Formats: sequence, structure tokens, C-alpha cells
Amino acid sequence: MTTLPDYSDILAASQVIKGQAVRTPLINSPVLDQQLGGKIFFKAECLQRTGSFKFRGAFNAMQHVGEAAAKNGIVACSSGNHAQGVAEAARIVGYDATIIMPSDAPESKKRRTMRSGARIVEYDRHGEDREELTRQYSQKTGSPIIHPYENFHVIAGQGTSGLEFCQDLEKHNLTPDHVLVCAGGGGLMAGITLAVKHHFPHAFIHPVEPEGYDDQTRSHAAGKRLSGNLNQPSVCDAILTPMPGEASFAICRNKLAPGLLVSEEDALRAVAFAFHELKLVVEPGGAVTLAALLAGKLDVGGKTIVATLSGGNIDEPVMHRALAL
Repeated sequence: MTTLPDYSDILAASQVIKGQAVRTPLINSPVLDQQLGGKIFFKAECLQRTGSFKFRGAFNAMQHVGEAAAKNGIVACSSGNHAQGVAEAARIVGYDATIIMPSDAPESKKRRTMRSGARIVEYDRHGEDREELTRQYSQKTGSPIIHPYENFHVIAGQGTSGLEFCQDLEKHNLTPDHVLVCAGGGGLMAGITLAVKHHFPHAFIHPVEPEGYDDQTRSHAAGKRLSGNLNQPSVCDAILTPMPGEASFAICRNKLAPGLLVSEEDALRAVAFAFHELKLVVEPGGAVTLAALLAGKLDVGGKTIVATLSGGNIDEPVMHRALAL
């Protein structure tokens, strides 16, 4: 990507996805406000079409591919949420889609991806390189790649989530002190950073990650992209990436506050809290921001907080596990 998106590209994306993507609500929980002593708002992307924010970027990117380029279909790599977003966006515009997807991805995500008409090619998350497999497939078939975070229009599309909650806050004369973002490759975080720094330049933006998969936290602290995540399964599958995306890292560099890390149990407890108190179905990877708040990873007393709930595509066994804690 030779050019990085800016705030104007997010505004343009908001018009492209209008009428297709859901303008998701900004939800407040009086129970949590009382418990933590702050004013807490959640951007409920678990209520987005296909169950996560990923549809925003996928649909925006799909609109910029062009019919000639898409004649051999579209290819993407994903653990499930981007897969569903791309599959549904391709279905809407009438393109074929193939998703390079880990064999251990949640079955519900596989089913919903195929329901939108996409073909799945499985790989071993721990023994194969999904980026290389996607490149090879693209070269073999001539299919353009819609990458989950190394794509100009994907990042701009994800930024519409941040644009919406900034507009909603301004409407109520509220200024966020801290913004917490579920962080994988960084596409959502990059888009939200562009929006938040335009509307609220003094807000602190924190990446939130599972313990052992803290590449964003370590990379931004070091000032360079670092890998070295644990090579083991996690219930937070939606945000497991080998290292920060190059484009998202460039956008967010020197703009982020320290990262926050949560355990798997923290994430599962957050899933249960969202179910019982917010009346929302949220997957562990999409609930890490809530997990950080519940676990006291950030002092929010007297402050206004916005946290993304980035996805709700959870398998029943994982939900049962969360509710049993």
C-alpha cells in the first residue's frame, strides 16, 4: 500500500456502505458505570451485518475492486469474521469468493461463510502461512486479494465505526478520555484512530489484546513491528495475528496509549457479563475491551470511556464455557 487512508477516506466509505452496513448503537450500562465509577460506552459491532465490524471494510473494498478485476472471483484470508464479511459483500455485488481459513476456526463462522456462497480452503494455522497460501491462490487464479487489514479501502471502511461513535458522542456533548479497541492486525484500530484523532485529538487510544498475543502492545512500545506471539490456540481466535499490519502500524505509530492485556478467563467472564448485563452476544476476541475494564486494567474513575465490542460470532460450546464461570 503506497498511500495510507485519511479521515476523508472514512467519510467517503461511510457513503459507500450506507444502506448496507448497520449504524450500530453506542450502548451505556448504568450497572457498569456504578461498578467502575466512570461513564462507559460500547460500540456494539456484534450487531453489525455478519456479526462483526468486518462487513464495513469488506463491502467498501468490494465496491472498489471493479467487475473486470473480479472476473475470476475474490480471495481473502481470515479466521472467520473477515471471511463472513467478504463472503456477504461478494454475494451482494455478485462476485465469487474464496476464503483461506484455518481448519480450527469456529464451525459457526465456517457455516455462515458458506451460507453467503463463498468457498473455503482450509489450512493449518500453526504449521502453514496463510499470507503465502493466499498469494499463491491469487497468482494461480488471477483473483484479487481483499486482505483483512493490509487494504486501503478495508481500513477506511473499518474507520466508519469510529466515525459513528464520535458523531454520537458529539451529539450529546461528550468527550472520551480513553478509547479501547480490540486489536488483531490493526485495521479496526487504524480506522478508529483516524476518526478519533480528528474529532477528539486528546483522547487516549489503547489496543487491547489477549495475553501471549501482545504484538500490538510490544510493537508500539518498541516503535517497530514485532512478531513472536505464542503458537497456541486461544478462545480469542478473532484477533490472533502474527504481527501488526504494516499499514495499520504506520497509521497508529506514535498515536497510541499503552496496550492492555487480558487472560482467557478475563475474556470469557466478559462474554458472560455482556450476555447477562448488556443483553448482547459477544465472542471472546470481541469482548477483550470489556474484559480489560472488568479486570481493572485501566483506572476509569470519573472518566468517559468508549470500548469496541467488535464481534459476536461465538460457538455454543464457548458460550457455555463462559456462562459456567
